Amino acid sequence: MPRPVALLVNPSAGGGRALRALPAVEAELRRLGVPFRVERTESVLHACALAVEAAALDEVVVPFSGDGLVGAVAGALRGRETAVMGLLPGGRGNDFARVCGIPRDPVAACAVLAGGEVRPVDVGEVSGTHGAGRVFVGIASLGFDSEANRIANEAPSRLGAFVYAYAALRTLMAWRPATFDVVVDRDRRTLAGWTVAAANASAYGGGMFLAPDAALDDGLLDVVLVAPTSRRQALRCLARVFKGTHVELDSVTVLRGAEVRIAADRPFTVYADGDPIGDLPVTIRAIPGAVRVLLPAA
Repeated sequence: MPRPVALLVNPSAGGGRALRALPAVEAELRRLGVPFRVERTESVLHACALAVEAAALDEVVVPFSGDGLVGAVAGALRGRETAVMGLLPGGRGNDFARVCGIPRDPVAACAVLAGGEVRPVDVGEVSGTHGAGRVFVGIASLGFDSEANRIANEAPSRLGAFVYAYAALRTLMAWRPATFDVVVDRDRRTLAGWTVAAANASAYGGGMFLAPDAALDDGLLDVVLVAPTSRRQALRCLARVFKGTHVELDSVTVLRGAEVRIAADRPFTVYADGDPIGDLPVTIRAIPGAVRVLLPAA
């Protein structure tokens, strides 16, 4: 019999997508014989507290939301040896589900809760001026991405996953390059560029494969440095990122390491899993096998 599930529902996720899909998800879990209970979250802190309580009861903790809440719950469960996290995609981008091979239809994704297998997954940790480390599951990025994420978060929910492309195009019109100081393990680079990203997973922004070779179980971050010399080059890079072929361009460099330190010549907010997570300067680390996740059976 499948383990009991604690379903953490963010009522506002994806413009209410999770809440609208909840009756169909409940019906499917009953059909599959998965014991469950539903908790509606009031905030990220509330969701994390509920996650810890559910893990103590030996329930699979399942955020039914977007990547931001998935990352927060992963942080709450980090290092708890018996804790297991599942997920049902309920946000706009749902990139963590995408890279894990979990169906983006939440009803179809219930099958993973019934018959998936538990595997350890890495997370990233951002530490900096905000204090203690904040955890993310996908990609932490800054620079051009800082402004694009801000615009995306303020955009109307009716744009759905297209909000990220919309935000990138709007940012493109007014962006001016910054100078970044980046140290990946012991490899130091200074560049005048657009974006610096530390990727635990391969995709962000609703299907943009910024780091196509990033793996969730290698204990490393793929550090992507994007430095086009013109808006035309930047637009070309943006068009190719949906297939991950932008990494073939001369303006894109990919490094790999366990830790990256980032500073810049002007202030930037670091965004991860779609949410603000810190301000420069920051140190970002890979935390190997930090959380056990219920994933599709191999």
